[in-house]
Amino acid sequence: MSEKERSPEQDGRDFANAAWSIPSYLISGMIIWGGSGWLLSRWTGVHAFFPIGIIIGVVLAIYLVYLKYGR
Repeated sequence: MSEKERSPEQDGRDFANAAWSIPSYLISGMIIWGGSGWLLSRWTGVHAFFPIGIIIGVVLAIYLVYLKYGR
């Protein structure tokens, strides 16, 4: 579909999809990597893995958002 054939409704849906998927990426990154860090910290006894996992999850989620919407 070319740019001239796009309707305003389609543009609104694209924005709504992005508005829902960006926070979803961030939350799921924190849950997945934070959960992995929590499990690793429980297994090893080193409590630093949980916050490191959350930070890694947020950084990777921001990178995915950049790849999908930022270019």
